[in-house]
Amino acid sequence: MSIVTNFLEELEQESVVTRKMLKIIPADKYEWQPHVKSMTIKQLSSHIADLTNWIPLAFDTDELDFAKVPYSPAPWNNNEELLDLFEHSFANAKAKLENAKDEDLSTEWILRNGEQILEKLTKGGLIRIALSQTIHHRAQLGVYLRLLDIPIPGSYGPSADDQNF
Repeated sequence: MSIVTNFLEELEQESVVTRKMLKIIPADKYEWQPHVKSMTIKQLSSHIADLTNWIPLAFDTDELDFAKVPYSPAPWNNNEELLDLFEHSFANAKAKLENAKDEDLSTEWILRNGEQILEKLTKGGLIRIALSQTIHHRAQLGVYLRLLDIPIPGSYGPSADDQNF
């Protein structure tokens, strides 16, 4: 199986769990954060919904310069809008992967802030980071929700709250 096919399968599998988590965010807790250094639930959820946009970014660009294109998450006001943002991001990522070849993954990609190089990696490496960051931040959201006593859906198996993952 090709690397692109593996990425596509992983994207689709992770999207199922991501949807479950984004759907259960309580509207009255969007501004909640477990610590002053932590993101709010809204900031974290925006980031999760947006991360798959880095997959098309890998195929369509050779770099991202935060000095020229500062990060600005798309606005949303309710879970439906949040899920719409995720679905749009997911659909774009899926379309790019469906039309990609493994050789597309080996080209260098650079993350920078002006002259400062933050990271040099391959386009495939950027896709791996986007998928890993989605998983990481989704787990972080799970901790937030657990602290708020919100039942957590199963991810890769049952959770303490959901035996029917």
